[in-house]
Amino acid sequence: MYEKFGQFIDGKWCQSSDKSTYEVINPANEEIIGHASKATPEDVDKALKSAEKGMDVWRKTAPWQRSYIIRKIADKLREKQDVLAKWMTLEVGKPLAESKAEIGTAADIFEWNAEETKRIYGQTVESRFEDTRVHVYYQPVGVVAALSPWNFPAVLSARKISTALAAGCSVIIKPDVITPGVVMEMVDICRESGVPAGAVNLLSGDPPSIAQQLIASDIIKKISITGSSRVGKLILKQAAEKVQRVTMELSGHAPFIVFDDADIKKAADMAIAAKFRNNGQVCISPNRFYIHERKKDEFVNLFIEKTKKLKIGDGMDPSTQLGPLTTKKRLNEIEELVEKTRQEGAKVLLGGKRPSGFNKGFFYEPTIFDDVKDDFTIMKQEPFGPLVPMLSFKSFDEVIKRANNHELGLCSYVCTKSMETAHLASEQLETGSVAVNTPMVAIAEAPFGGIKQSGYGREGGSMAIKDYLNIKYTHLGIKG
Repeated sequence: MYEKFGQFIDGKWCQSSDKSTYEVINPANEEIIGHASKATPEDVDKALKSAEKGMDVWRKTAPWQRSYIIRKIADKLREKQDVLAKWMTLEVGKPLAESKAEIGTAADIFEWNAEETKRIYGQTVESRFEDTRVHVYYQPVGVVAALSPWNFPAVLSARKISTALAAGCSVIIKPDVITPGVVMEMVDICRESGVPAGAVNLLSGDPPSIAQQLIASDIIKKISITGSSRVGKLILKQAAEKVQRVTMELSGHAPFIVFDDADIKKAADMAIAAKFRNNGQVCISPNRFYIHERKKDEFVNLFIEKTKKLKIGDGMDPSTQLGPLTTKKRLNEIEELVEKTRQEGAKVLLGGKRPSGFNKGFFYEPTIFDDVKDDFTIMKQEPFGPLVPMLSFKSFDEVIKRANNHELGLCSYVCTKSMETAHLASEQLETGSVAVNTPMVAIAEAPFGGIKQSGYGREGGSMAIKDYLNIKYTHLGIKG
């Protein structure tokens, strides 16, 4: 399936310099989908030179022309939604409906940034001197290294590629080895839409070695990474050597708070939608459930009832609501965390094992725990899977303090009918985003990112493009 792609360098698809490949596995049946091209150090050097040349061309392309091309990419993503969604379901395992929705969101991101291209506003500041003028300009930062993970390969690549292009930067996208196909299709759409040679490049292969070589290059001026906090710290240390600009969206451990005045049915529906999207393999997945003590039994019972109805299966089956975990490694880590949680004293209310009837695939049942304490491993370590620890609380101040008692701060969820509680909770929760009475968080028009060890910088919204621009101030004497 990967034969028509490979490495994308200087506007052309090519195999790696030594023709080497790696296997890509379907997590639903453990079969080999195909063999994707594996980049060599020579390929990385070629991509760097290509991006450097592409930068010279793209930054001189008029903003309205850049906007036209980026918007065309959005349109083509929508036209090819079914093809891209199939790639994603085969590689990631998520249900086809989720894959289609992700492609739609990726198209929205390109469309948003097509408009942002036209709105890079400078500034004129009143000078203190009669014969001078003060002007502030925004200029593209330079060649961008974009490191994208496997869990949302289309959306996360779209954020990086489209924002870089909107700012006038060239970009080298590095998809994860688990999900090269859907990103290759997206980059091919960039080619079809008229992005000039070198403005977008793709390197497929070993993430650590490729990332290290990119970051070590003087050509790279900015890095955008979505990944774990551990990997983010390693990237940041490397980037410090070159004082490169870095945007990082890292791990999360989102609290989900249900206050005693909440609509419990709506809260349960919201929790199901947020928790089990991509089988919990989401940085903003709710992982610590705090339910008011007066509503805990009602919420837990309803949540279990709804969870039992979720159909587990191959994502290519239209009726599937919960696909497999994406890798064997992820499955093993989930099993270890479940056993650890049991040993620490938690009670399993539902799940806790691989589902029966599946001889192949990395499937695991949605698992709900009770009798969980704040110091359990599952309350500190990001599960990145379908694990749900249930806890109770008594008061507003107590739950906010407990929710904030974590080194990560990406996202949080609040369920309440009170405007006062909604405002105070969203103001006091130490996360980059807060979802009140909705499971929707990452949308094209809003800034997305974390605080604390969940990273810094923002993707989406009008703020994102600023991270891809340098600020230049000119003090102009007008009397020559």
